[in-house]
Amino acid sequence: MRVHRFALISVCFSCVVFAACHLAAQSVPPSFVVAEVHASGSHRYSDVQIAATAGLKPGDPVDRDELQEIADRLARLGVFSTVNFRFTAKNNRATISFELEDAMVVPVMFENFPWFSDQALSDEIRRAAPLFDGGAPQGGSLLQQITAALSAKLASRGIKANVEHALVAQPSSDGEIMQFRQDGPSFTVSSVQFNDWMAQNSGKLHDRVSDLVGKRFSRFAIEVFENEQVRPIYLSAGQLRVKFGAPILQLSEASGENASSTVIVQIPIQPGPVFNISGVTWTGNMAIDAAALSRLVTVKAGDLADGMRLAAGWQQVELEYGHRGYLDAKVSPVPQFDDANGTVAYNVKIMEGPQYRMGELVITGLSVDAARTLRNAWRLAPGQIFDKTYLDSMLAKLEKPTVAIFGEMPVHYEKMGNWLRPNPENHVIDVLIDFQ
Repeated sequence: MRVHRFALISVCFSCVVFAACHLAAQSVPPSFVVAEVHASGSHRYSDVQIAATAGLKPGDPVDRDELQEIADRLARLGVFSTVNFRFTAKNNRATISFELEDAMVVPVMFENFPWFSDQALSDEIRRAAPLFDGGAPQGGSLLQQITAALSAKLASRGIKANVEHALVAQPSSDGEIMQFRQDGPSFTVSSVQFNDWMAQNSGKLHDRVSDLVGKRFSRFAIEVFENEQVRPIYLSAGQLRVKFGAPILQLSEASGENASSTVIVQIPIQPGPVFNISGVTWTGNMAIDAAALSRLVTVKAGDLADGMRLAAGWQQVELEYGHRGYLDAKVSPVPQFDDANGTVAYNVKIMEGPQYRMGELVITGLSVDAARTLRNAWRLAPGQIFDKTYLDSMLAKLEKPTVAIFGEMPVHYEKMGNWLRPNPENHVIDVLIDFQ
């Protein structure tokens, strides 16, 4: 779907660019010499980068058709949502101005290229694609340029492999990344090391390195490990700004027929300072007062800023809103660090959204008697304020047939699915439960 949409956008860009060119070129000769190249509208790329990508420099001969082709090529890259250009000519010399709008890009991940550092791969890509800045569009010719540059880098080392790319979820956030991977040689992780004493002496981490050791080398897996296993240790210690560098790799490439290539992975950690809490303020809350919200957060002013306990507190606030029917409530804690005093204050912004009430309970996949029994056990009546906490507890009980709900009635099902069907107009929500 994205490919078709991108193709349509590119065609539209081409039409817009052609029209701009036609109107501006009425009084200029068919061909001319480039005097200056300028670009406006892009907050990501400089004039120099755009001129290099366009292949234009002062003194170059160019005509209207070539400018059209250059504009089309910029549009096809995928990093611009709008491409227009205009030019003015005097004495057969033209000043060319590109008017651009940046499109969204996502970070790139080099999944399994252990022979090269991220910097070496990025430098190789920039030589082929001057607009590469560590990000990639979700579609467009820049992706092919990056793929070709990575393939050339592998070939320079005599490595035979195809390079592929895919848009995947980012392990450490809610965003997405463009993952590039090669399908040639693979390496097995032989050990995982840490440069910081806290991680080195963590019994929990010692028990969890098996998540990586003995497995195929994967930058994605390493980032998941950092986010789920390493980061919580530092957050719990009040080191809220902990950062991880690109892993440092030591390779042992296979030399015999039965030998396997291995890699030692060292994870660089920058722990950052320890913070204490100086306070929590709430904005946007109407249904629940600030005092009640503060009671849900167990970390108080003066305490160590335990990031895991804080995260649990924000989650409790969302659960409380769900308990009161505010299913769309969003809790956004914004930290304000005071480095001089080693403290952090949180301004928690809340978007409550509408309060929902119970609508219809729809049950499928059960016998008439079993469905009736479940309805009798259901405690949310139509029109009652919807309680997400109650829903979750009931769904947990229904994971398998239980006497607590069905009594001695013979009920059999292997799996259960559920959906919520909200009505945004009257703020009623239906619950659909399907048994199979």
